[in-house]
Amino acid sequence: MQTKQKYTNIIWDWNGTLFNDVDWSLGVINTMLAKRNIKTLQNIIEYHNVFRFPIIDYYRDAGFDFDVESFDVLAEEYVELYHSNKSGNSKLFSNTECILNSINDMGITQVVLSASEKNNLLLQMSEFNIEDYFDEVLGIADIYAKSKLDVGKDYILRKNVSNALLIGDTKHDFEVAQALGADCVLIPNGHQSRAVLESCGVPVLDDISCVVEYIGNTNC
Repeated sequence: MQTKQKYTNIIWDWNGTLFNDVDWSLGVINTMLAKRNIKTLQNIIEYHNVFRFPIIDYYRDAGFDFDVESFDVLAEEYVELYHSNKSGNSKLFSNTECILNSINDMGITQVVLSASEKNNLLLQMSEFNIEDYFDEVLGIADIYAKSKLDVGKDYILRKNVSNALLIGDTKHDFEVAQALGADCVLIPNGHQSRAVLESCGVPVLDDISCVVEYIGNTNC
């Protein structure tokens, strides 16, 4: 499948889209739940059933009681655990570097737009030596993962971007794409289920290896 439109910019989500951290994220949240004697999430299906943005709603649905502990305290603990072991040795999804290289060869500008705090994001990405594929790495200013929308809007305005495709793994990515005036495709191998992504009404590809063909090239 190919689009009729030649995109000038690709906006990549990071966690769950390029970076396969779903199992690690499930382990981290379960560590926090078990510490408080709250029922843990038994598998990825249960994780998908509660994960959502804003993250505060995800924590509430997972079982945390904000009358006992504040969201800020929980968020700080999550980030500390998440980064305690290089994200559990999580890896990029298969063929990520090939895909990024093929898109660069097409003359399309690529950026990462993430709800992760920027310094943590840069540190995580540095493990894989892929920063040179991106025009910019866009993260937020704090650890509370409220939204990456304002960061994305700033980039769109600064670079005068008018023909972008946002690629992500959550309904929030779709919502951000709409607000930015970008097209969107979603990948169901990350933090939300295919059923949730299909409810957005945009193309849902099987995995990121389909992206190059989608935008008009088949080098991978």
